[in-house]
Amino acid sequence: MSKIPDIEKDLRFIQDISKKIILILPEFNITDSKVLPYGLKPHTRSVSWIVEQVIVQQSKLNCAKLGLEDVDFNLPDTSLHDCVIKTKYKNYYVNIKVSDTTKGIKNNKNDISAVEKLFMQYTTNKKYDLIFACFGIKFNNLTISFDSNYLHIFSPQFLPIYVNPRNDKIQAKYDAKVEPRSRKKFLDELRLNSKSIVL
Repeated sequence: MSKIPDIEKDLRFIQDISKKIILILPEFNITDSKVLPYGLKPHTRSVSWIVEQVIVQQSKLNCAKLGLEDVDFNLPDTSLHDCVIKTKYKNYYVNIKVSDTTKGIKNNKNDISAVEKLFMQYTTNKKYDLIFACFGIKFNNLTISFDSNYLHIFSPQFLPIYVNPRNDKIQAKYDAKVEPRSRKKFLDELRLNSKSIVL
């Protein structure tokens, strides 16, 4: 079971890997002008899965450059994480988020995870620690570019706990001020705030 300093160290590691990925591939085209002659309408939800795929596949392709053993993204859609970043010493479970910074940075809360799934995973697998990596993107016609000034790496264990009562998902700002807490305290707060966790 990871202690607070271990999680903080893991977050710094994923931050470093994420910065390197942005340097390796700062931008890419979604398609060409024959397919979309009038350009791509800026809409994060429409491209977020593609951006996630670009990030994880570039991570796998550049494993040696990044000092990694492997990146596994062959996961079921129900998985809490989008990929498992593997080193000689540890596996890192990473969920990728995307935020459009084309018109400036929005400071709103986002649904980040279903409480019950998170609670069950953390309870049944003592070595499981989820890390969120939120990349900023900008739209420019058919080109998506990564915003090097916007990158937030965080642990749900360190978030201010707010559960959306409509769908029982944790909501948080990607740049929320961290509140380091133990795993036990985190699970206690999830249980306290959730309607779906049945003991």
